[in-house]
Amino acid sequence: MKHIRNFCIIAHIDHGKSTLADRLLDFTGSVTEREKQDQLLDSMDLERERGITIKSHAIQMEYTFEGQDYILNLIDTPGHVDFSYEVSRSIAACEGALLIVDAAQSIQAQTISNLYLALENDLEIIPILNKVDLPSANPEEVTDDIVDLLGCDPEEIIHASGKTGFGVDNILEAIIKRIPHPKGNYDEPLQALIFDSVYNSFRGVETYFRVMNGSIKKGQRIKFVATNKEYNADEVGTLKLSQVVRKEIKTGDVGYLITGIKDAREVKVGDTITDAKNPTTKVLAGFEDVKPMVFAGIYPVDTEDYEELRNSMEKLQLNDASLVFVPESSAALGFGFRCGFLGMLHMEIIQERLEREFNMTVITTVPNVSYHAFKRKDPDEIIIVNNPTDLPDPSSLDRVEEPYIKATIITKSDYIGNIMSLCIEKRGLITNQTYLTTERVELTFDMPLAEIVFDFYDRLKTVSKGYASFDYSPIGLRASKLVRVDILLNAQPVDALSSLIHADNAHNIGKKMCEKLKELIPRQQFDIPIQAAIGAKIISRETIKALRKDVTAKCYGGDISRKRKLLEKQKKGKKRMRQVGNVEIPQQAFMAVLKLND
Repeated sequence: MKHIRNFCIIAHIDHGKSTLADRLLDFTGSVTEREKQDQLLDSMDLERERGITIKSHAIQMEYTFEGQDYILNLIDTPGHVDFSYEVSRSIAACEGALLIVDAAQSIQAQTISNLYLALENDLEIIPILNKVDLPSANPEEVTDDIVDLLGCDPEEIIHASGKTGFGVDNILEAIIKRIPHPKGNYDEPLQALIFDSVYNSFRGVETYFRVMNGSIKKGQRIKFVATNKEYNADEVGTLKLSQVVRKEIKTGDVGYLITGIKDAREVKVGDTITDAKNPTTKVLAGFEDVKPMVFAGIYPVDTEDYEELRNSMEKLQLNDASLVFVPESSAALGFGFRCGFLGMLHMEIIQERLEREFNMTVITTVPNVSYHAFKRKDPDEIIIVNNPTDLPDPSSLDRVEEPYIKATIITKSDYIGNIMSLCIEKRGLITNQTYLTTERVELTFDMPLAEIVFDFYDRLKTVSKGYASFDYSPIGLRASKLVRVDILLNAQPVDALSSLIHADNAHNIGKKMCEKLKELIPRQQFDIPIQAAIGAKIISRETIKALRKDVTAKCYGGDISRKRKLLEKQKKGKKRMRQVGNVEIPQQAFMAVLKLND
């Protein structure tokens, strides 16, 4: 155990975590020349295309230092705020963390929030100044920022470059000398923490765990504490680039387990694995339940695919424990699920993964957040409103409370005016303004979460020319004047397009939605009125004029394949559309609300 080190890499987006992980793997000889590629641990197509890390990735390296062999278990984590739950789970399986700061960009919002996560778990922090070879790097100034943040000596900060491999030997030396070895007792009953799992269609659920006490052997009868079910450990092993089968995984080490479980619901992330014959008396604390920030409905395009969508979501939940979903139904879209996400990027990624990995074509409704409504008759009873259609009749309402967040924005001082006007437009209240240096400012706002859900992050990047970093944490609920805006198509309400909006913005947003839908909904053989209504009061109206039948538009000349191509293209588009009353609504219309400011 004295020769095992478990550590993770934490940083803001694009500060070079995955690239530095590549250099560590090269330096320890964990990858052969054939296997080498950039961002090696980002195994998902989606991660490679977007250049972001979505999942935490665990890998074991072997390194000889001063004549002694060491086992280093590395977990590379995502940097985006939407995947902070992945980071918190990785931190729980480690004793140390490499805190990476970009020498050109300095400390950003997510650097600070990930650092606090690590400090709460008493991890040993090794600060690393990355990208020192860049022409725009400013190592002296950034070193001072790190010293102010951590209170460490400037000599403790390791200068490195993930691109060239400079300083990697110093990092490995620091990992061995400064990160404590795992604590635990080999003679105690088995106690292991599940920190991740994936679904393999051939072998069932693969569980990733960290052994806290005792050991786990191949063929051993084991028990999962949360579900109280017993299994045989068919295969255990360590996680190198590919899985390596072992007879036993001992205290302090990280490994994987295959028990042949086929039902995704039987494995809970944060559960304790123990010996069935000699169970442990102490159950591990696990992880606190994830709090979804954004809710949206996900519906299958074809109602018959409902059960298949449920199975796909359960398998996806194994791999992404921060996804929360419950069944719901809609008059317009049939049966589907109400899903909770940690943010808009998370929602986008889940939708994309459902389409790619499980071949499910889905319709996503307008995202919203969870509100609390109180009636006049019984002011103590809380009605949780996850869907605008759940809001009680306005005449019986006493008040509606909406979730607020504390938003931290770090930016250059040139952009303060733009950012303040954006936050005030989004109903934000400024609570603090601190100059970190003469150039960089930290702004703190109290803002309604609902205003952040849509396009806030994109617009923040636009007004600050990409220089603002953003992080948030929930601070509770506050009473607010909210109304439900319904959209009527051809006098039929479309529940999937309803939204809860602050009363001051309702007229404006209702008008914009009608105009946007007029552009997106195709013309029919009859006039289609589009109306926005609050209760029985119509606040805006647009009309899509009827289409004259165009019988002369035959495809003259050319090959039959021209016609066929057009027909195929049309067929695909048709599949994504939904009949509501007798008006077809394209998928873009459901997401139109997100782009009202374009």
